[in-house]
Amino acid sequence: MAEAADLHGTAMKNGSVTLLARIVGAAGANIIRADIGSIRYSVYLLDDQDADARTPVTGHTDASLTVADVVFDSLQTDVLWTADSLGYNFRHVLDVSSDAAFAIAGRRYMVEYRLTPAVGQVILARFRINVI
Repeated sequence: MAEAADLHGTAMKNGSVTLLARIVGAAGANIIRADIGSIRYSVYLLDDQDADARTPVTGHTDASLTVADVVFDSLQTDVLWTADSLGYNFRHVLDVSSDAAFAIAGRRYMVEYRLTPAVGQVILARFRINVI
């Protein structure tokens, strides 16, 4: 079984982020577009005093994404990916043109993706973002 782990990053106050991941399905294979029926994401402001507390960020709550816009059928190895030589199959540039996602410097946020496969359990991918 693969270990569950949040990915970590940094963002500027009121800025955007490009979030990259290599996501695998229940059978251990990299996901492809045909595997995923829908993707929704939410951004939460975290409470450093209460690990269970999180406040949804307006404009970034249960938002739908187009699978073909964020999932790749082959691993991508470009200058954006520095984690290893294998690559990523998920990329989302958080749109902050209408609503800021990271409005408070010095705080931590979570971006949580819920990928619903055509068959099987929901796949969660989470990014913890420190805002400067």
